[in-house]
Formats: sequence, structure tokens, C-alpha cells
Amino acid sequence: MAIDLRQLNPTPAGSEKPSPKSGSSLQELLSRDISLTGNRFGDRQKERFYSELHTLLTSGIDIRTALELLENEAEKKDERQLFAQIRQAVISGSTLPDAVRTTGRFSDYEFFSLRIGEESGRMTTVLHDLADYYTKKIRQARRVRSALTYPSVVVSVAIGAVWFMLHFVVPMFADMLRRFNTELPALTKGIIALSNSIGHYGPWILLALLGAGIFVYTQRKQIWYRRISASLLLRLPYIGSIARKVYLERFAHAMHLLLTAKTPLINALELVQKMTGFYPLEHALEQVRHDVMRGMPLHESLGKFPVFTKRFISLLRVAEEVNQLEQMFERLSKQYTEEIEHDTGVLGSVIEPVMIIFLGLAVALILVAMYMPMFQLSSSFQ
Repeated sequence: MAIDLRQLNPTPAGSEKPSPKSGSSLQELLSRDISLTGNRFGDRQKERFYSELHTLLTSGIDIRTALELLENEAEKKDERQLFAQIRQAVISGSTLPDAVRTTGRFSDYEFFSLRIGEESGRMTTVLHDLADYYTKKIRQARRVRSALTYPSVVVSVAIGAVWFMLHFVVPMFADMLRRFNTELPALTKGIIALSNSIGHYGPWILLALLGAGIFVYTQRKQIWYRRISASLLLRLPYIGSIARKVYLERFAHAMHLLLTAKTPLINALELVQKMTGFYPLEHALEQVRHDVMRGMPLHESLGKFPVFTKRFISLLRVAEEVNQLEQMFERLSKQYTEEIEHDTGVLGSVIEPVMIIFLGLAVALILVAMYMPMFQLSSSFQ
């Protein structure tokens, strides 16, 4: 969604700024949850929205004109409707954070960040930080997908090739070998038995996999499923380490943005807990928030949960002692970003040859098992 800067028409210096609504306490604002159902306004759209709104406001455009420009330049109908809804709310006297919140497309984390930017006069800084947050989130997701896409394709091809050979090729060899009426090697017997099992139970296996997929889809938001799946993910070799770093980076980046915006630590922890989407972090931050409210240092409370690494805890301990938490969270975010880039690159370069070797070995094993009886018969005729 490109913005034509020639359309910019800055409002005169004396133009009125919508006044914030009064009478809503911080506790009330934090206690309400945002529903993210309905038309999707995803990470890419949010990154573009915050980035372009930051550009427009920085150039001197007032908020109403900026929203009107975004509405006119939006290519999708639902985006135009969303921007129109926000603009109408602002025209009616709402602040930008309140207008954004009424749409139901934005999280508490975004709402409260915008509210702090409005009240502190740092709205453009907050918009830039939110755009940067979603830029990093999208970049991380893209790296992880690119590292796993090719291996996933190779695994799918390997499974398809093995299934084809067991379902079609091996039965033909088995019929031919029965005519010789000779004792078959153990490897050949095993491959034929596996082929027969796939022939008899293949449809049931597919139905079981389909049922498992439906079960996972329907239960994916349940606490017990999120707890078990997250635990299994973190236990996976290498991949679990990358997943941990991804969520710790998001946690550190979000905490840096909120603390830089002068959000109280308790409120920052509550907001990050709501937007993290990862059960181990959600569970940990719930307890950490109560510990900090009772006077326990942040690093000490975080240290009770294995999802946080020892290095993470040690650095936060130092930051708390010198009263530089927001700077340390920024440093941790940058470090984890670099480590994720390196680890996903290594993962992609290692998994690709491993999958190719696995495919070759599986096909070779089946072929050797089928030709081994023929070699034995040919040697017996000599």
C-alpha cells in the first residue's frame, strides 16, 4: 500500500487535536480483553499500517488526514472499512488508541502502547517501535519457514516414494519371488510384511491421521494441549532451542518497547503475557507478575521457570542492579535476533542433505531387499 506523498496536506498549526476520553482507569483498561475474531488484520498489514502512519505523522500530517490517506490508498475492501472505522471514531472525539481498540483487530499490547504514546507526546516513536516489532516478527517467521520448507518437501517426497514402492513395486517382486519357492532373507521378509501391512491397513492409517489432524485443530486452544505441545516443542533437538530463542526475543523486544514508553513493570508484564501466545511464557509471567507485586526482583522470579535461560536471568540480574532494564532487554532482543538468524541458517543447511540421504537410504534398502533373493538364486545356479 504505497502512499503518494504529493497528496499530503498538513493541517495548520492551530488545528484541534482530539482530546482523550476521561474516566477510564488503568486497571479497567487492562482488565478488558480484545477479541481477534472476524476479518483478519495480520502482522504484515499491521507492520504496514504502523510504518505508514508513522511516516505521515512525522511529516506533519494530522491524524485525521493521515487516516484518510491510508483509507484512500488501501487496496482491500476490509482494510478500507477498518481505516474508515478508525477515522470516524477519531472524528467523533476518540483518541487514536481508543479508536483502534473499538475495532477488535488489535491487541491490548498495541492499545496500551498507543495510549502511552498519546499521553506522553511520543506517538511517532511508539508507532515506529510497533512497526519495528512486527517487522522483526515477520522476518523471524519467514526465516523459520524458509529453513523448514525445503526439508518438509523432501520428507513428503520421501514418504511418497517409499509408500509407492511398498504399495506397488514390492508386491510385484513378492509375487515373482513366490514362484521360486525358496527361503527368503530376513530383510526381504520384513519389507514384504511391511508392504502387506500398508496394503491392508493403509486406509485405516490415513483415517487415523485425518482424525488426529481434526483432533489437534479442535483442541489447539485448550490449556492442556498448549501445555503438552509446547513442552514437546522445547524438547526437540535444536528446533526446541530455536523456538525458545524466538519467544524470548519477542518477550525481550516487547518489554523494551513498553519500558521505554515508561510503562510500569507490572503492567508491562501483564500486557506481554496477553500477547505472547506461548503457554510456558504465559504461565511463567502470570506467576512472575504476582512475585514482582510482592517485592521479589524480576530476575529471581524469572529464574524459577526453565523457559528462561541462565544467561537471560544473569543479564537481567545485572540490569536490575544498575537500573537499566530497558537497555538490557534491547540488548537481549538484538542478541537473540542474531542467534536466530544463524541457527535457522544452520538448520536449513544441515537438514537438506540429511533428508536427501534418508530418501536415498530408504529407497536403496527396499531395492536391496528385493534383489537379494535374486542374487542368491543366481549364485546357486553357478
